[in-house]
Amino acid sequence: VQLVESGGGLVQPGGSLRLSCAASGFTFSRYVMRWYRQAPGKERELVARITSGGRSTNFADSVKGRFTISRDNAKNTVFLQMNSQKPEDTAVYYCNAQRLPYDDFWGQGTQVTVSS
Repeated sequence: VQLVESGGGLVQPGGSLRLSCAASGFTFSRYVMRWYRQAPGKERELVARITSGGRSTNFADSVKGRFTISRDNAKNTVFLQMNSQKPEDTAVYYCNAQRLPYDDFWGQGTQVTVSS
């Protein structure tokens, strides 16, 4: 099982980044996918969630209206589009795949830094 995030980097406040998470080793289309983030000195927090078929999404209040989550089940990939970014969005972003009751997979994370 592998989840490989990409697309992180340095962006100015107000800018945009698109994160990708490529999955392999499991049946991607059966899993709920989530993006989490963890800033230095803070606990990991849930940013966005998308159901297995992609019809339902949820977002943390702090990113609503700025971030969108989507998935391409044909390409085993989930995306996080981040717009109007703020310095407080700076964190390591992690991709998570979950299928209850046992499966809970994590990527290695990708750094996002929002700074001028």
